[in-house]
Amino acid sequence: MPINILMPALSPTMEKGNLAKWLKKTGDKVKSGDVLCEIETDKATMEVEAVDEGVLGQIIVVEGTQDVAVNTLIAVILEEGETAGGIKSQVTSFVIPSPLAGEDAAKVADEGFSSTQKNPLPQPSLARREGAVSSPLSNTKPFASPLAKRLAKEKGVDIAIIKGSGPHGRVIAADIANPSLKPAVVNSQSASSNTSIPTGMSEAQIRATYEAGSFTEVPNDGMRKTIAKRLMESKLTVPHFYLTVDCELDALLKVRADMNAAAPEIDGKPAYKLSVNDFIVKAQALALQKVPAANASWTDSAILLHKHSDVGVAVSVEGGLFTPVVRRAELKSISQISNEIKDMAGRARKRKLKPEEYSGGSTAVSNLGMFGVKEFAAIINPPHATILAVGAGEERAVVKNKHIVIANIMSVTLSTDHRAVDGALGAQLLQAFKTYIEKPMSMFV
Repeated sequence: MPINILMPALSPTMEKGNLAKWLKKTGDKVKSGDVLCEIETDKATMEVEAVDEGVLGQIIVVEGTQDVAVNTLIAVILEEGETAGGIKSQVTSFVIPSPLAGEDAAKVADEGFSSTQKNPLPQPSLARREGAVSSPLSNTKPFASPLAKRLAKEKGVDIAIIKGSGPHGRVIAADIANPSLKPAVVNSQSASSNTSIPTGMSEAQIRATYEAGSFTEVPNDGMRKTIAKRLMESKLTVPHFYLTVDCELDALLKVRADMNAAAPEIDGKPAYKLSVNDFIVKAQALALQKVPAANASWTDSAILLHKHSDVGVAVSVEGGLFTPVVRRAELKSISQISNEIKDMAGRARKRKLKPEEYSGGSTAVSNLGMFGVKEFAAIINPPHATILAVGAGEERAVVKNKHIVIANIMSVTLSTDHRAVDGALGAQLLQAFKTYIEKPMSMFV
């Protein structure tokens, strides 16, 4: 029986993606593990592997097609002994995406595929390179996405008892977050909430405000659209509360200089080069352990208190930003944190991060100090309950023992989700952070 290949969900929030490139063509033999195509999400370009063997009998969605919905039919694999004649009956119930054009559209039409047909129960035939899924008929391994497995392990959930709501019963990340909630319900709620979001001026009204030819258009790509949507939803749905403190950096700067000077060499290069931001990430991780009630995520039914400090670090890339997450940062040395951030930041700028590397976490650090920004407030990135906005360290006149002296001072602002982290609790977290920054040796005890 021909095997339908569907547009996979490569992250918990992915609703559609661009089919960037086919690496196999019609008639090619396919075996499990072969890379079939490349899919562009709003954050990265991912390789997609086959988990079935056969011959690629038909490519339905041509490369270059944008905004292909998850679970849309994109191709069909023929098993041994099957012919292309069996494809039509196998795929007539699936949606054919509208961007097909020219000869490709005509070819699909000639074979009897309809763009108005609906998508029934999806059947998985693809898995990301990060980990192929097992057969749903096998009892040896959970039939679940790699991200779902990791989340289940972190939360101590037995994934075997969860009824999956993904394609063919696959357990996905949404099931771990709320096993009783169907993805369709989540999607409908999102759609409903989107209609209630005020849009302000229409696009036509905005364009009419400016003289024709007085501007250049830069089309919004998937990343920019996702950033706009998530930050708007955050500001409209998350009650932000802001707290600011000044931290003295002199002791930290001395410790940092001493540690960098003592760094061993590997292949003629220092094993690490610590930045102030590396100390900030470590301090925030330890502060969350000291004030565990602030290491939280809000849900309508419960506040999730996290056991470990998974700290996101905002990384600017062309056209947007990523927030790769340093897992269990409270357990890592500052040099480990430093090297991990450098590695993930480099791959983020090349859009090579895996979705699980920028998903999850309970807090984030956004540092604009290198641009000379003195102070700012950042927008929370749900499901985080806090985000720390870091300004520039600069020499300021301060009063010590009734004398005016010069000290290196850094202003930081903590944004909290007031549903999960009240003002006093946020103040305790910020005070713990300030103590670690001003007494950096306490981070090593």
